[in-house]
Amino acid sequence: MVKRCLQTWASALALVLFTGTALAQSGAEGALWENRHVTKHVKSYEGTKTCLECHDQEAADVFKSVHYQWKAAAPNISNANGRQIGKINATNDFCTNPSVSWIGIVTNDEGKVIGNGCAKCHVGLGKKPTQEMTQAQLENIDCLVCHANNYRREVVKKADGSLTWQPNALGNPAQMLSIAQNVGKPSNEVCMRCHVGSGGGLNFKRGDIETVHANADRTFDVHMGSNMQCIQCHKFKDHKVLGGGTQMGGKDSGEARPQCEGCHKGKVHSKPEYDKHASRVYCTTCHISSFARHDRTDMRRDWSHAEEVVGEGRFEPKIEFAKDVTPVYAWWNGTGKIAHLEEPVQTGANGKVSLYTPNGSRQDSKARIYAFKYHTARLPIEKATNLMVPVQVGPVFKTGKIEVGVKGGAKAWLGRDVGEIAWIETERYMGIFHEVEPKDKALVCKDCHEGGKRLDWKALGYARDPAIGKKIAKQ
Repeated sequence: MVKRCLQTWASALALVLFTGTALAQSGAEGALWENRHVTKHVKSYEGTKTCLECHDQEAADVFKSVHYQWKAAAPNISNANGRQIGKINATNDFCTNPSVSWIGIVTNDEGKVIGNGCAKCHVGLGKKPTQEMTQAQLENIDCLVCHANNYRREVVKKADGSLTWQPNALGNPAQMLSIAQNVGKPSNEVCMRCHVGSGGGLNFKRGDIETVHANADRTFDVHMGSNMQCIQCHKFKDHKVLGGGTQMGGKDSGEARPQCEGCHKGKVHSKPEYDKHASRVYCTTCHISSFARHDRTDMRRDWSHAEEVVGEGRFEPKIEFAKDVTPVYAWWNGTGKIAHLEEPVQTGANGKVSLYTPNGSRQDSKARIYAFKYHTARLPIEKATNLMVPVQVGPVFKTGKIEVGVKGGAKAWLGRDVGEIAWIETERYMGIFHEVEPKDKALVCKDCHEGGKRLDWKALGYARDPAIGKKIAKQ
């Protein structure tokens, strides 16, 4: 939404941080550029209407993006069957489905706000996205969420009783104007606000995007510890982002997702056998030995049971956490299968319903061995139909009564009451791509071969360790 001006400022933005005053880079020939939002364009802030005066095309691009629609065409999901898929119409093993818990002001008995709904990480102001692009939908886009580091917002109730996200600084016109004037390309900080906190807590969901990334050093993450920005790999074009690994929704961009080889080309290892491995073993498999090395991560979530969060005046489902987790490994060719919310569940041979299964095998020439976070959960289904039922999380946070959240979720999603509820075990593979360590911390041959326990060769389709030809003993 600020693309036109950013193109003018591209080189300067790499060197200078916006402040609350008109900025200039000085050199031998004096000031080279100025912040035109301050000096020319933004004289008052009236919400998204102000941005639309210059950035109507950018707003239209955002409207069509996965950050706004929360769904997209899904060539990366082999059982999509032509459907657009995303978190808005799918289920997950953390907060189930955001559509049934969209926006709210949930308070505990002391009046403290303990939940605002999943729209907290939507780039809108509170309305759900629609297929039709209207002026109201364009004005619902909150440009500052991604483009202003010092922007914060809260849920408020409007005069008509509806809820909306509102800037915290709205009551201070001078501060609000300064925020609106001093915008820039999305920084790591604004990306992390949602991507670190997704799933209900800091590092709960991904496991490899942690709070320490805000000020990481190279020993923790060689990329972000070298001041790389998220958007250097996850590039944007027309507000569609390049990226996404084992995602349960469609792709925002039709281009291939970022690959390590995009920067690390050719023969990059000192040992030829390592380069040979790279054709069947993805880079992060060897270069991320563990994840959640600073913040614990959610490894299992049981929605059949709620527990009080001590000192916070709220409840949450039973969660099992872990730190410094060793990934699991599987073949992946870039596509996967999901469990659809509108279809009866199907249980696998292991007794679990797979919410995301990576496609690939040893025989698949397009597949490589990848590192994954393996997450399990216990989720509700309607016993009569075997349909998964989303949980309305607000009532659970407030009361600890799971049945209230399940009934509310069923009513919101299915439009009807449900009968008897049963519980299923689920599994999900989540790709690990961040927290690449320095090369001296990478795995070595004996971690996987010659008795190394890192890889389960039988699970990967081998009768024996391929490095030594020794047949694997029966377990």
